[in-house]
Amino acid sequence: MPDLFSPYTLKGVTLRNRIAMSPMTMHRAVDGRVNDYHIMMMGSRAAGGFGLVFPEQIAITPDGRTSTSCAGIWDDSQVEGLARICALVKEMGGVPAIQLGHTGRKGSEQKPWEGKRQIAPDHPDGWQVRGPSAVTYGGRYTYPVQALSVPEIHALHQAYADAARRALQAGFEWLEMHFAHGYLGASFFSPLANQRTDAYGGSLEKRLRFHREALDAVRAVWPERLPLTMRLGADDFHPDGVQFDDSVWAVGELKRHGLDLADISLGMNTDDLRDPPFSQAAFMVERGNRVRRECGIPVAVSWNLGTPALADQVIREELVDLVFLGRPALANPHWPVWAARELAHGDPFSMLPQDWSWWLHNRPGSENSHGWPPPAATP
Repeated sequence: MPDLFSPYTLKGVTLRNRIAMSPMTMHRAVDGRVNDYHIMMMGSRAAGGFGLVFPEQIAITPDGRTSTSCAGIWDDSQVEGLARICALVKEMGGVPAIQLGHTGRKGSEQKPWEGKRQIAPDHPDGWQVRGPSAVTYGGRYTYPVQALSVPEIHALHQAYADAARRALQAGFEWLEMHFAHGYLGASFFSPLANQRTDAYGGSLEKRLRFHREALDAVRAVWPERLPLTMRLGADDFHPDGVQFDDSVWAVGELKRHGLDLADISLGMNTDDLRDPPFSQAAFMVERGNRVRRECGIPVAVSWNLGTPALADQVIREELVDLVFLGRPALANPHWPVWAARELAHGDPFSMLPQDWSWWLHNRPGSENSHGWPPPAATP
């Protein structure tokens, strides 16, 4: 029976445990290039025991960013910084992963702490957002959306392939395509955003065409020995949006096109959510398990899994294969080590680099000379 700390092998890659640091946008990049901040952040999480480590979503085109302070991989000059991240993550015992994405009609934003409002296309930090149809997202996303032409769609598929080549050059060993959270891929799948009448809109099969062709383009350049996965916007929590049954069918189709693992998440194609279960612990696990059972594909989920016992339980019960952690990974760079101690794992420091592990082990006969764990307080 696996547990949270069991190794996990997918294709030719083995993770030291089932814990992944989820991509989180930090708004620290300059001209799409990552820097020492990203290297510090990714390296510390790999050193802290995470088996799979993602930087933030990496944009395939300049207008695929959330803001001008987000990272990209549309230019060869952006590879060097990403390669430094990969080298450090590997040195610290983790597997470097990349999430390729395009924000679509949710791009051209301010930083969250500056208001997160959409910026006008004619502003120096703004641009014309694009999507499957000229349908404005709404809420704080107020500016018109330019509907993509078919040649522009094909160019985006090529951009995914070019980004995948650069990711391989940088040294990434796991590639995920971000088609969730209201971003471009998610919006093609959702009838809330996709009102096209051509080959990319209308029926469920046509709304999945963008996914299939993007996946095919990446699969053609990404080695078979390395995992190719997708974060899928599996439920819009709206009667007119993506229904979960649609997504179960979609994952089966994508599996036939070379998908190795499904990362099941939310559609977020509207702010008008109907009874979303955000307050429930592990609320995506049941959905992920259904995909795992019915499609016969490995599954990862996130959302409210930061309690060690709960994260361990969903792995032990073989409900999902990997646990993705976002905010818990930000709050505690050594979350895996802390979780192992909470769960009385036999050797919680084994996930750390050897030098750290040596100093932190409370070795027999040391009389706690290393100072860890700290001595119990006297009454």
